[in-house]
Amino acid sequence: MRIMGLDVGSKTVGVAISDPLGFTAQGLEIISIDEEKGLFGFDRLKELVDQYKVDQFVIGLPKNMNNTSGPRVEASQAYGEKLEQLFGLPVHYQDERLTTVAAERMLIEQADISRTKRKKVIDKLAAQLILQNYLDRTF
Repeated sequence: MRIMGLDVGSKTVGVAISDPLGFTAQGLEIISIDEEKGLFGFDRLKELVDQYKVDQFVIGLPKNMNNTSGPRVEASQAYGEKLEQLFGLPVHYQDERLTTVAAERMLIEQADISRTKRKKVIDKLAAQLILQNYLDRTF
């Protein structure tokens, strides 16, 4: 069993993968997308799904702090619906409030990484945290 975690933004998708037993999450990469041009990175996701033999997805839901949904939640859900259509695999959603903040804090406090370098890995780490939170909650 492999689960792919995704942190879907308007310009990038952070990607993480679980270990085969579903205990731990590992960040994989960041895929560039362009919502306005209809480029969502599905070709690269297909390669990763095939390579890791993924059988389900977890997508972070960027809810507001008061638990309401906004346009980014709707965009994430639309992305999930498209994944279900393309891959025929189940899609689960994980509340991702503060995961990007936590990821940035980890990179600053534990690795003392510069702002420029943080931008290159933050979405991948956020995807890893989303997936790990899901694994911890579910298994």
